[in-house]
Order: sequence, then C-alpha cells, then structure tokens
Amino acid sequence: MQFLSGNLALISLIALVIAVALTIWKDINLGITSLAFSLIIGVYFGGQPVKDLVSGFPTNILLMLAGTTYLFGIAQTNGTLDKMTKYAIRSVRGNVAILPIILFFLAFILSSMGPGQIPVATLLAVPVMAIAEEVGVSPLLMALVVGNGAQAGAMSPVSPTGVITAGILQKIGGPAPSWSITLWMNMLITHIVIAIIAYIVFGGLKLLKRTDSAQSETLKNMVVEPFNRQQGLTLLGILILLVAVLGFKMDVGFGAFLIGTILILLRVGDEKAAIKSMPWGTIMMVTGVTVLVNLMSQIGGIKLFANIIAHMSTPFTSTLVVGFWSGLVSAYTSTSAFIIPSFLPMVDSLAKQLGMTTPAQLLALISSVVVSGHLTDLSPLSTTGAVFIGQAGPKTDKKKLFSGMMAWGLSMSVVGALISWIFFTIFRIP
Repeated sequence: MQFLSGNLALISLIALVIAVALTIWKDINLGITSLAFSLIIGVYFGGQPVKDLVSGFPTNILLMLAGTTYLFGIAQTNGTLDKMTKYAIRSVRGNVAILPIILFFLAFILSSMGPGQIPVATLLAVPVMAIAEEVGVSPLLMALVVGNGAQAGAMSPVSPTGVITAGILQKIGGPAPSWSITLWMNMLITHIVIAIIAYIVFGGLKLLKRTDSAQSETLKNMVVEPFNRQQGLTLLGILILLVAVLGFKMDVGFGAFLIGTILILLRVGDEKAAIKSMPWGTIMMVTGVTVLVNLMSQIGGIKLFANIIAHMSTPFTSTLVVGFWSGLVSAYTSTSAFIIPSFLPMVDSLAKQLGMTTPAQLLALISSVVVSGHLTDLSPLSTTGAVFIGQAGPKTDKKKLFSGMMAWGLSMSVVGALISWIFFTIFRIP
C-alpha cells in the first residue's frame, strides 16, 4: 500500500489510459469508469475523504450542459431545427455546386446557436445524405463538408463544448472571457480551410460544370411550410439567450433553463420529450472525466502527463506536438468528453514547464488542442463521423464511405497538427 500511495501520479495516468481503452474496447461510458477509478485511487490508495472527490465534481459544467441541451431539446423536438435545414436546402435554387457550401454554414450556425456539433450532425445527416444521392453529389464530400461545418460551431460560448472549455479554463486559472470568442473564430477559420480542401479533393469543382436540369429541379421544387407559432417563439427564445449571454454576460445554463421554462409555459414544446432528448450519457462522460482529471491535478498525474509531452516539445514545436496527440487520441474517443477535460489542464502545466508564460502562447496551445481534437472527429469511430455513415442512403457504398472517412479522420491528426502549428505558431493568429 505504501508503494501505491507513493506512486499515485503514475497510477492515475495509467488509470486514465485504461479508462479510455475500456471505453473503446467495451463501449462503456468513460465518465462512469472515471468515477470508479477516482474512488479507488483517491480514497482507497490515497486516503482522501470522499467529500474531496465530490468537491471536484464540475457543478457549473453540469448546469451549463443541462440547461443548453434542455433548451435545444425543445427546438429539436418541435421541428424548429429541421425546418431551418429545409429552408437552407431550398435556398440554393437548384445550384447543386453551392449546396455543400450553404450546408456548411447552416451547420455552423445551428451548432453555434447552442445544440453543438453532435446533435446538429445527427439532425442534418438524414436529409443531407439523402439529398446527396438524389442530386448526384459525392456522399463523402457532403459528409466531410457538412460535418466540418457542425464542428466549426462547437466552440460557441453557448454550445456544450464551448461551455465545457470555458468552465475548465476558468478552473485552471481563468483566461480573459474574450478567449471564448477567439477559440470559436479559430475553429471557424481552420474548419473553413479543411472544408475547402475536402470540397476540391472530392469533386466539388466538377459540380460547377454540371448542367443536368433534372437534379437541379429536385432542389427547386422542395416544398417547405412556414414556421408555425411554436417554432417562431423558439427561434426568438434562442436569439434572446444568445444576446443575453454574449452582450449581458448572463449565465448560459440558468439562462437556458429560464427561457426553456417560459417556452414550455407558452406551450411551445413537450417538456418530457425535451428532457428525454438531452444527451445524459455525454453529460456523465464530461463530468466523470473531470472528477478524475481534478484528482490527477491534485496528486501530480497531470504534471507527469505534461512532463512526457514537454520532453517531445520545444516552445516552437509545442503546438505541433500537442496538436498531433490531441488529434490522434480524439480519432478514437470523444473530444468534448475526454480531450478537452484532460488535455487543457495538461496544457497549462506544459506551458509553465516550457517557459511559455505570455497569454498569447497559452492561447496558442489551447487553440491547438481544441482545433486538432475536433478536426479528426469526422473519423467513423467518432460520433460526428459515425452519424453520417449511419444515415447514408441505400445507393451509397457504405464500406467505401467508411474507408474514406477513416483515412480522412486519421490523416487529420497530422494535417490538424500542421495547421495548428502554421496558424498559431508561425502566423500567430490570435
């Protein structure tokens, strides 16, 4: 037992790796496994009281995630988001070539409004993959461009991943609140670059030369009913939340609960359906991993993790190294539930070890983790990538689509690291 208590830092790091491996191997919830390991390491090996573990539970993140997913559960179940999608598809007026581009920005806007990338990808995958077959657009092109659009909005201050990141950064030292907007814009810029690459590589330029009127007519003749009273009020409620959070610094979690309650009282949606649609598994993943990472911070596990990365890095190459490992691990696990909670505390320790003491240098490392982690999420082993494969139409070769998205996702661990290094170290983009 003395040996165990003297090596808690190493044990906690090994436990984190085992938790991820079990999640991949057995498809069990990473957060619940992390809570179990926290009890073993903290209480039974380390002799901490249980109340110390409980104090590491991220109540602020729980409230923010529950509030935002509740509000957007209303928007999803009453058809508001689905109708926005249909209007966007009809807006191209038969121009097949610009359809993926319009859908990229629609996915970005919807994701940024609050649902985040996974619900938006799930929402869009069904119509997007069906339309791709009907109008002759490559399913791989459509999945990558639209998926990257959803990912681009993931760091919005009111979306779940943005909320998680803000909560963690607040806890490890609290950068300026404006960093949330900067990270959001960094995500948009980098994902636009990647989406352009996907558009060119997988046949987007060829669409510009097409003149087949039959497929264009399919888009022109789409019939979409106007927004009804419930959907109009939902859009107004979401707009009020965005203005209140960004302009008046309202707490996003409590604000979302307030607006959601008002909408339910106005009979805008079904409360039971909204609660049922909330991603409780993801909420448990994020909060459970955060408890384990908080314990690791106390007993030296995070510092040990940072030491390992520091031996591979210099101040000049740190964004490259951190970006690569964030991307590679994210291809097999969740960015919001694992990469953000575990890598961001490590980045803070790494920056100090490398002597990167300026806010700009710390922001560069944080941006690398966030951007690189998300760029690999179009891997079919990640949720965002998987939903597009799952919703591919009957004419699509799903095996070929899987292989293409797998190759793309893994290649992004290298490409994402290079982009992070070029953007945040070479060009010093904010």
